Amino acid sequence: MKKIGFLSFGHWSPSSQSQTRSASDALLQSIELAVAAEELGADGAYFRVHHFARQLGSPFPLLAAVGAKTSRIEIGTAVIDMRYENPLYMAEDAGAADLIAGGRLQLGISRGSPEQVIDGWRYFGYVPQEGQSDADMARSHAEVFLEVLRGEGFAQPNPRPMFPNPPGMLRVEPFSAGLRDRIWWGAATNATAQWAGKLGMNLQSSTLKFDEGGQPLHIQQAEQIRAFRAAWKEAGHASEPRVSVSRSIFALVNDRDRAYFGGNGSEDHFGYIEPDKLAVFGRTYAAEPDVLVEQLREDEAIAEADTLLLTVPNQLGVDYNAHVIGAILKHVAPALGWR
Repeated sequence: MKKIGFLSFGHWSPSSQSQTRSASDALLQSIELAVAAEELGADGAYFRVHHFARQLGSPFPLLAAVGAKTSRIEIGTAVIDMRYENPLYMAEDAGAADLIAGGRLQLGISRGSPEQVIDGWRYFGYVPQEGQSDADMARSHAEVFLEVLRGEGFAQPNPRPMFPNPPGMLRVEPFSAGLRDRIWWGAATNATAQWAGKLGMNLQSSTLKFDEGGQPLHIQQAEQIRAFRAAWKEAGHASEPRVSVSRSIFALVNDRDRAYFGGNGSEDHFGYIEPDKLAVFGRTYAAEPDVLVEQLREDEAIAEADTLLLTVPNQLGVDYNAHVIGAILKHVAPALGWR
């Protein structure tokens, strides 16, 4: 068995070719797709967070709305860029959204990727300390966030409060028990995956990672996942970690699928997402279901992971994306033992 969810970047464009033409469309259609995915039997609705872009930006109102409209499906991010985040305010928002959802949040956080503007986090009021990089700042924000989610009091109460306080130091409210165990780190390298394992975060690995050996993405990701699990075990965490990988997978079951994706089968390729760091970008899987099944059997990282996130072309509309998800659940997942 494998959990299967979708991952949406929430793009919107005023183009007549897009069915998602405004920020309102992107948000409302994200909620509709989560509801449809739950009805289809999918396990997760995940959203990417980008700033200064025509994409989903502020995740917690969306997560709370999805939580209020659904009852079973996991609701998550992949990922929130921690360079932009106030960890305490984020803990309040996350706690509130998780309580609304009944404890179904699965929050993916990360150092983030290149954004639409240079050093965009500076406009949000965050500057790395002397001697730190922006990546160091993101990890520092993440560590504070994780500590706050433990629910321990740390703030000195006012001796003359407006309302009565519980005894002792105060914590950020609202607090949602168990959320700390549902935080994931989006790792682009083996080293950051190991760091996440030591801290007791789950692991998210995307459709790309920085190259660490020249092998195809799925082989490098499988090595990354094994390194993460070894670090988790060495740290002595009592529970078992979770691991997700993202893939672009399209089962060609009708003429519309073939028109959109029939020529889109591809191979991994290497390129630069940052000027000085070579990355490996994962292929798109697009084929008839029986061919897809055989191709996916060979993907070592999917085999290692307990959760698969299907990246969806959200601008093609809710109905078509529900069809994409449903086709994998019906025609592919059972043959691979995922259902």
